[in-house]
Amino acid sequence: MKFRDRLTNLLSSGSTDQRRPELRKNNESNVKGLYIIGDLAGAPVIKLAMAQAVDLIDHLAGMPGMRNPEKPDCLDLLIVGAGAAGLNAALAAKDQGLTAKVLEKGKIANTIENFPEGKWVYAEPDSTPAKGKLWLDGARKEDLVKRWNAIVRDNRLDVQTEEPLTGLNRRKDGTFEAQTPEGTYRAHKIVLATGQRGNPRQLGVPGEEQEHVYHRLYSPTKYRDEDILVVGGGNSAVEAALTLSKRNRVLLSYRGGEFTRLFKDNQQQLDQALAEGRIEVLLNSTVNRFGADDATLEVDRGGHREEVTVPAHHAFCLIGADLPVRFLKSLGIRLENEWVGSPWWSLLLSAATLTGLSFLGGRLGGSMPIELDPAGIAPLAGGLVAIAAAAGIVWSGVRGDRWSWLGLSFLVWYSIYGIKVGAGSEFWPFRGWGYESLSFFSRPWAFWYTVMYTGLMTVFGIGALKRWGIDRKDKFQIWRYTSLLAFQWIFFFLIPEFLFQWAIKYQWVGEALANDPQFAEQAWRSYGIVYAWPLFIYTWFYDPHQIWVIWGVLLTFALIPLFVLFHGKRYCSWICGCGGLAETFGDRWRHLAPKGRQAEKLEWMGLVVLVFATLVTLALLAKDTYGLIKTADWSIYLYRILVDVWLVGILPVTVYPFMGGKVWCRYWCPLAKMMQIFSKGFTLLGLSRFHIVANDKCIACNECSRNCQVGIDVMQYALKQETLDNGTSSCIGCGVCVSVCPMDTLSFDNAGGQTAAGS
Repeated sequence: MKFRDRLTNLLSSGSTDQRRPELRKNNESNVKGLYIIGDLAGAPVIKLAMAQAVDLIDHLAGMPGMRNPEKPDCLDLLIVGAGAAGLNAALAAKDQGLTAKVLEKGKIANTIENFPEGKWVYAEPDSTPAKGKLWLDGARKEDLVKRWNAIVRDNRLDVQTEEPLTGLNRRKDGTFEAQTPEGTYRAHKIVLATGQRGNPRQLGVPGEEQEHVYHRLYSPTKYRDEDILVVGGGNSAVEAALTLSKRNRVLLSYRGGEFTRLFKDNQQQLDQALAEGRIEVLLNSTVNRFGADDATLEVDRGGHREEVTVPAHHAFCLIGADLPVRFLKSLGIRLENEWVGSPWWSLLLSAATLTGLSFLGGRLGGSMPIELDPAGIAPLAGGLVAIAAAAGIVWSGVRGDRWSWLGLSFLVWYSIYGIKVGAGSEFWPFRGWGYESLSFFSRPWAFWYTVMYTGLMTVFGIGALKRWGIDRKDKFQIWRYTSLLAFQWIFFFLIPEFLFQWAIKYQWVGEALANDPQFAEQAWRSYGIVYAWPLFIYTWFYDPHQIWVIWGVLLTFALIPLFVLFHGKRYCSWICGCGGLAETFGDRWRHLAPKGRQAEKLEWMGLVVLVFATLVTLALLAKDTYGLIKTADWSIYLYRILVDVWLVGILPVTVYPFMGGKVWCRYWCPLAKMMQIFSKGFTLLGLSRFHIVANDKCIACNECSRNCQVGIDVMQYALKQETLDNGTSSCIGCGVCVSVCPMDTLSFDNAGGQTAAGS
């Protein structure tokens, strides 16, 4: 179990505290007919939640069978949650002529209702108009809630407050039966708009259930001249402490050693309050229990732990909110990146598939003697075993076994790259037959692999271009994806596979070069036009023409550093074919990129591969001079298998759907590590022109960090308004963090001028 736990922790490291339900097209969950909108579906601000609601209702209204007069007792829609998304969905449904009922376990606009009195609710982003009929403008929470209640009354919306959804069953006819404490409702479709902040996180310590221990701050002005304990290290806790400190004695307890997630303004106000003695802060402290008018805390004082008792007439535990996992699970909703199922079952079926393929190819560690299979049925039996085992993997995956999908992904990419090694050198079980079997129309498998690679990039690249560029009207992303696709088609497909040969045949390169076999017979070297050493490690050996030697030196040690000076590591997200596959085929899983300090520490592996590439290159360049022929040949073979096959191909592409697309680029690519060294050096010297800066509008929605392909906690930089560059991070300049920010907080700062990605 320990091995499974460690593997699960590694594969799920991309998930954060803000894990979301697994959603499909049009925000449909894994439960057919159940849709999720709002904060729970990744809309962190009110305007975006409202827009999601309108878009979903437009989609549902166009579906056949939504308005079914044969079932008058069946609602068209049952909407759960009366916040911005739920109310706007109900209004849109009414306009579309759909029957809808809204269930709310608390009050209308319950999340906003629970804000502290007088709190201002912003209608950001200003550049985006509100969508739908629900009123939205900057207002105090009391005014906004009053307006929304009036809208509910004026539009005669069927909203049932204080009536939570307690159960849900999907009937055989495709409709739903929903249970509440008040009764049962039938509906064609369910729209879940409950948000993810309705379950305040508990400390789970004795005394927490007492009346004077709260998990929300409602009316801070009613407390005067009292001893108040605030627990937490986020913006909510600090803002509460600052407000309460105006008329009370406040102690702020936080388990961490410093406040790392505060808005810059909150940090400044806290520093001022500390300097004035209005707030006392106790870091590295945890609450052990609450008494009648005090609390006992355990404090870590540099390795020495001690208990302290502090006065606490009132205590506010503001440590965030938990995702309503139990509620979602009760509805049958699956969360993203859940590692359920059996890794051993997946491993067994994968091994059976490969073993079957070995018999299909007539080989199991070598040619099968005829006396062992006189009837010649082994290939047929092997094929049937392989098909049955692969079908078992798919069947398990469809039933929710995530390990099975991992096993299937490994089988696909192990086969593709294991065969691509070359005829006669294929990996087991394809040795001796795999390469030939995938070579068609007088073209080798290496050619068809390039066709497949370019096709994947093109199909998924167009999708990513639409998602990040066209749909958002973001010129930066439109140009970025256009660049990636153009480089792939021109430099990594057309030139090496067609144009180079035509240039020789028609002497476009001149008569001398066209008739020079040292140049003309090495079309594969044209990959080195863009792929710099050490990504293209073969730049200076295997009898290169002097043109390739000169270009390789110029590209690696002049053009790449110059590019890095102005653009950081954007080579990875604008030019490189390896990064291109990750940014296109792997884009839909970018939110699963490993995050946290442990994930960042593993980036040292890139330096190991860079050193390995350097040693192999030196050995090959010096093999004739110093008699290192065997050592050099062995080292390049080892590098080719370990790096060019396993680390570039099999392992990273296998885990695209589970750990995001940038595993190779982030952890193993030697060129990416070399550019990181260059860029960090330029940054420390104050020469780099690559930066991402932040203004003061961050709302800590975490969208930037969630969508970072290289796992950077971008939100930390945004909250503190610190510059993000390659001096402190491995940023590749893809700009998705800029594009996805709902508040226009982040922008590129090139050559001293701030330029938003969408400008």
